[in-house]
Amino acid sequence: MAKRSARYKSRENPENQNVHLFPSRAARPPRDEGTRERKYVKNVRAQSPAQQMLMDALDERSVTLALGPAGTGKTYLAIAKGVEALEQGRISRMVLSRPAVEAGESLGFLPGDLEQKLAPYLRPLYDALTERLGTKRMKMMLAEGIIEIAPVAYMRGRTLNDCFVVIDEAQNCTYTQIKMLLTRLGWGSTMVLTGDPDQTDLLPGLSGLADVASRLERVPEIAVVRLGDCDIVRHPLVAGMLTVL
Repeated sequence: MAKRSARYKSRENPENQNVHLFPSRAARPPRDEGTRERKYVKNVRAQSPAQQMLMDALDERSVTLALGPAGTGKTYLAIAKGVEALEQGRISRMVLSRPAVEAGESLGFLPGDLEQKLAPYLRPLYDALTERLGTKRMKMMLAEGIIEIAPVAYMRGRTLNDCFVVIDEAQNCTYTQIKMLLTRLGWGSTMVLTGDPDQTDLLPGLSGLADVASRLERVPEIAVVRLGDCDIVRHPLVAGMLTVL
């Protein structure tokens, strides 16, 4: 009985046990119901010199192109800067767009209305917005039109004034599409195009991002920021895989 009671006491007092917790899990704060809806207030900081160049360009230039492999924070930094400009009153709305291109597989005819059909393609933008704003606030801004998420095909013929425009996955746009998107820029607006020219889902020769970036580098007022494998902030294996794949 003495051994059994000692065993129970050891279970009740974790300090008496030689327990090795995984660091990331141990450092993670407890999750409660309020955490999901709470605004993400942590300041976004660059993790590399190239990311700092991108953040500075988004503050100073009206048009910025961010090129680099997956995991370098291109989309996240762009949306974070857009939310920052929105909260500071420097713009009146955000417009986020990406091409509805299937990544190597056919999804067939998706059920639902237009918004439901496009939801899978636009999910990464919703995820980044949720992390910066919280679910309730993001839904409110979407309902009020302060934040608009639309496919590239719906951008033709528009003039985007006083807004922050993010064109994500621009490597899946043709040269003509990117030219159309760039010419949507209106007064008081900032536009950023993000993408990885080496990961296009279009047929060879159709992606226009690399060609547009090389041409716009000659324009002093436009920033073209190129990120590399050393700027990847995802799992360390991502950078290792990209070097051999």
